Amino acid sequence: MGNADFSKPYDPKNTESKIYKMWLDSGYFNPDNLPAQAGLPGKRKKNYVVYMPLPNVTGTLHMGHALDNTGSDILTRYHRMKGLRVLWLPGTDHAGIATQYKVEKELKKEGVSRFDLGREKFVERVWKWKEEYGGIIIEQLKKLGASADWSRSRFTLDEAYAKDVLSAFVHYFEQGLIYRGFRTVNWCPRCGTSLSELELDHKEEKGSLWYIQYPLADTQYNIQNTQYIVVATTRPETMLGDTGVAVNPKDKRYTALVGKKVKLPLTGREIPIVADVKIDLNFGTGALKVTPAHDVLDFEIGQRHNLETLSVINERGKMNERAGEYAGMKTDGARTLIVQKLKDLGFLEKEEPYLHNVSTCERCGHTIEPIPSTQWFLKMETLAKSALKAVKSGKVKIQPKNFQKVYFDWLANIHDWTISRQLWWGHQLPVWFCKNEKDKFTVSIKKPTACFFCKSCPMEQAPDVLDTWFSSALWPFAGLSESDRKKYYPGNFVSNAREILNLWDARMIFSGLEFMGKVPFKDVFVHGTILTKDGKRMSKSLGTGIDPLNYINQYGADATRFAVVWQANGQDIRWDEAAVTAGRKFCNKIWNAARFVIENAPQAGAEKPRSLARKAETVADTRILRKLGKTKKQTERYIEEFEFAKALQNLYDFFWHDFCDVYLEMSKKQLADKKTKESTKVVLFAALEASLKMLHPFMPFVTEEIYQNFRDNGGKFLMTEEW
Repeated sequence: MGNADFSKPYDPKNTESKIYKMWLDSGYFNPDNLPAQAGLPGKRKKNYVVYMPLPNVTGTLHMGHALDNTGSDILTRYHRMKGLRVLWLPGTDHAGIATQYKVEKELKKEGVSRFDLGREKFVERVWKWKEEYGGIIIEQLKKLGASADWSRSRFTLDEAYAKDVLSAFVHYFEQGLIYRGFRTVNWCPRCGTSLSELELDHKEEKGSLWYIQYPLADTQYNIQNTQYIVVATTRPETMLGDTGVAVNPKDKRYTALVGKKVKLPLTGREIPIVADVKIDLNFGTGALKVTPAHDVLDFEIGQRHNLETLSVINERGKMNERAGEYAGMKTDGARTLIVQKLKDLGFLEKEEPYLHNVSTCERCGHTIEPIPSTQWFLKMETLAKSALKAVKSGKVKIQPKNFQKVYFDWLANIHDWTISRQLWWGHQLPVWFCKNEKDKFTVSIKKPTACFFCKSCPMEQAPDVLDTWFSSALWPFAGLSESDRKKYYPGNFVSNAREILNLWDARMIFSGLEFMGKVPFKDVFVHGTILTKDGKRMSKSLGTGIDPLNYINQYGADATRFAVVWQANGQDIRWDEAAVTAGRKFCNKIWNAARFVIENAPQAGAEKPRSLARKAETVADTRILRKLGKTKKQTERYIEEFEFAKALQNLYDFFWHDFCDVYLEMSKKQLADKKTKESTKVVLFAALEASLKMLHPFMPFVTEEIYQNFRDNGGKFLMTEEW
């Protein structure tokens, strides 16, 4: 027996830190240390590997983390109790943009910029910040009860991990899959870097749709007497960079105009009318102004029709010198003046209110400016096909199944991946340029001892770093040591929110196939999003976010885990705090039931659970044992199908109603009868012990605390007992 005071209500504050330290001290989060189970033959031979979605080192625990990691911990604890060699692999991501942004904000308060420090000193400053603050979220996950193997925790800028990342770049380059190109990319003026389309947020914004007349060039340039084509645009300021007008070849209204030229309003520059199948016949007038420098789709149209890429917006989001009188202005200011001038000259046909999506940086919230830039790209065609085949063949299962379509659609319409970022924090590209012949370079992890080209200069490393997702895509194997890769790759399970499916899961799948020859995991579980009670997205900046640590500190981790899982009965969850209160009440119910059973415990070794059926002396005994067996089977099925809410609700119904309300009350009469007293004690004990085992993956602290006080268990832990 332990020393818990069952006369008092259950107090998680007196339990959770103590229990977690016991687990850590045992070393059993490490699968190599797991003991064999009495009811199972030999050592644990079969693996079960769970990959932790890497939290950013800038991060603190939010409700999404709580949901994600509780689900992963349920599977980890369940399979550990099932006798498997379970590894839950934890780590943190260096989070290039987010971390650099965080440190730059600190520097701004000090009145300096990263440029004042220089690259080397700035990176030193970020490392210092990381050492001081980067482990906060890991400590918070421990408070949640996460039983990951912290001894194997990796950081994506660790030396060994970085070597794998740079080796991957070299491999792709040697395979002809990485190239350097000048293309229009999504650019964040605030962060000063390119972004992939998956790193953007899209918000609805009330704006205008302006209809502008572009006069045909083969008539006199006089708005009163000429024919013209009308284009509709939400960004008239980019028209200064127009190099064409495009129409759909199926649009009969414009068939006769294809091949002709128009004069660009305000400048008179002549640009061609081209036909392109990507033009939406139903948007505006069906005629699109083509600005290859400032729209990703326009750039592709420009490439197909050999149109010039003419940039009029710079990397700071301001009009550049090619914008003439508007140079130096912010884009919205230039827009106002250009619209007014179009009105004055008679080129503006009309203006309509228009609700459209504006792309913003997911890290800093700044509006994105598509601009042309020299970047590094990863060709995606063959890699996308391998990721598609992995899911279509069933080697990887995405659950719920409706997310397969999202995955397939993205891969079927994929663009080459912009993998370079104009940051200082991250994996610097293993690319070395000749200082004298600027466009000549070589790719190598180590700096060449001599220049391959001019034979005299010390080669310079490319300043860009790799997209954070490039490195995290290697997590299932780069997160493991060389010996662990032989032992624990491939894994089994990864869980995350829907927006990560293409950002991370797809990329892990093709990376695993490319570098390890096997898919990295069997199951991808896409969990729902926790929203506010009125259905809005949680946001700390908007004051709608909820800190799960507040619940953990007030009600305990078990109650918080209960609430998160209980409500996860579909894709999106409208958070209701009442579920946390219900979780706390359930903890107390378990605690009070345990007190009663302990007071009426059979003598140690009086009966083994496997002979329980023979101990059923009454109808009540038979019913509870039958219901116990049924609950166990149902719970197993739900857990293995990732129906965690159903599993918890199934256990709740059994324990609260069948065990406590019915059998426990009946047992009071049976304990008073000499004929049934001893058998009732055995059934009570066995039913509670089995319940604790089933509940443990969901509510690990209260169940372990009771188990440590239930009997003299020889130093065993509930978390390693047989399911």
